[in-house]
Amino acid sequence: MVKKMSGLLVGLLLLSLVLGQYDKVSASSIEGIPSAYENEITYLTGKSIIKGMPDGAFHGSDEVTREQAATMVGRALDLDGEQRSTSFPDVNEGSFASGYIQSAVEEGVIKGYPDGTYKPKEIMTRGEMAYLISNAFNLKETSDVSYKDVSNKNNVYHSVNLLTTAGISEGVPGGYFKPEKTITRTEFALFVARGMNPDFKVSQEEEEPLEVIDEKVVDADFLNVRQGPGVNHEKVGKLDPGEVVSVYKREGDWVYISSGNTKGYVNSYYLIDKPTKNWKIALDPGHGGSDPGASANGLIEKNVVLDVGLKTREIVENAGIDVVMTRQSDWYPSLDGRVAIATRNDADAFVSIHANAFISSATGVETFYYAAGLSDREYASVKLASFINNRLYKEMDMSNRGVKNVGYRVVKANPLPAVLTEIGFLTNEEDSSKLKTQKYREAASRAVALGIVDYYNWKE
Repeated sequence: MVKKMSGLLVGLLLLSLVLGQYDKVSASSIEGIPSAYENEITYLTGKSIIKGMPDGAFHGSDEVTREQAATMVGRALDLDGEQRSTSFPDVNEGSFASGYIQSAVEEGVIKGYPDGTYKPKEIMTRGEMAYLISNAFNLKETSDVSYKDVSNKNNVYHSVNLLTTAGISEGVPGGYFKPEKTITRTEFALFVARGMNPDFKVSQEEEEPLEVIDEKVVDADFLNVRQGPGVNHEKVGKLDPGEVVSVYKREGDWVYISSGNTKGYVNSYYLIDKPTKNWKIALDPGHGGSDPGASANGLIEKNVVLDVGLKTREIVENAGIDVVMTRQSDWYPSLDGRVAIATRNDADAFVSIHANAFISSATGVETFYYAAGLSDREYASVKLASFINNRLYKEMDMSNRGVKNVGYRVVKANPLPAVLTEIGFLTNEEDSSKLKTQKYREAASRAVALGIVDYYNWKE
């Protein structure tokens, strides 16, 4: 195993056509090594596996091509690397990798594409690398591990399972493996160190079982997860807005959490309580189908609010709250039909999402409720509108037009606590320029979603 892994990393880290032409250097003299992985890199340097690049840098984010990967595996398996013709018409026999590619084919280690090509210059993906490594090293042991984006029907499912079970990879933050993502030099260096030295391996079992003391929801556009309780510690992952985390212990303003395969410390300032009851919100992207809503500055309201509504659903569901959509595509449910969809699906609150239109100078966000008196439903509507609007103007960096009592049909003729929120003016040049971007559409979605979480926390 050591011999195979050593060759594998040599092929990766020496990316010139003539591999092995650089002088051996220590890890301390190579620039750009992530400090979080210095132990692994130092270990590999001590084994004469890593050698310096011409500019003295590590280039950990560089991607690896398929021909470079074949060379790595070929050297790892002591295959014949003599340049020669191959089974693939797109691999030149003069290529530095031709001998390794053909030898690997003959050993049954690699395969080409269905059209008979190898595509040597294509960037290797994480899924392809999982197949290549597990096949080359003849990994056999599987376990009960899973990733959100690799179902058991995925063609790399078995290889990913083998790689994970062997402790070589643990996926990426949030419980994903990202099989289509390209693989980097840093990732591969870690794979090799873990394969060679069990001290570096990733355990699939809890080394020290911890008791979950709380569950929280991420209240940020993203949240860095760190190795220790403080910003001076290295980042080990990133969490998305609305993502639920399990909390195990607190250290000052920091908490040790897990979410999927991601474990580490986050600042508790960016976490809010997770609602504990089984709530269900109705999300209503306004207009649709034959009713386009407002149109200005190259935007059509029905399209903007559907995009925001679907993004809002994702964040709300991340937070553990059920969602019923009044529409998920370009069609028009009537105003009363929208309310009926919510009630017959047992929603307990209703949020309609719109974009405003008026004179060009009008700008900002506002949220509406309806109250003839102050019944429990009406009071809950006021609170829901306030929670959403207070987040919305901050996230959108727009003026706050406030929370208002107006009898729009979907909020007035509704037995549920109900609000209608306007996420900006299409008729205003500055507002519309923001609503054209995914950045601000995601900001609007985040505001609405986390405002809903705030509301359910208030309800509890």
